[in-house]
Amino acid sequence: MDNQHSGGNDQATTTSGDYFVVKAKEQGVTVIGLTRGKDTRFHHTEKLDKGEVLIAQFTDHTSAVKVRGKALVYTKHGMIDTEE
Repeated sequence: MDNQHSGGNDQATTTSGDYFVVKAKEQGVTVIGLTRGKDTRFHHTEKLDKGEVLIAQFTDHTSAVKVRGKALVYTKHGMIDTEE
């Protein structure tokens, strides 16, 4: 994937454009977005059911993501299994 967006001016609001994918291996997996800046804070939370997939992107507002529960996380650096 690249940083190209269809329509709008979304490119101006992304920092790196790196995407990641979280696939829930159980009910109730929580994905929490953390803010950039001097104080790191939670700014967005998603709850996934077993088998659900979340595709997300790092932006000017999101610098880190916390995953709670059994899930597979795919990034350009590889796949992480939260159970390992």
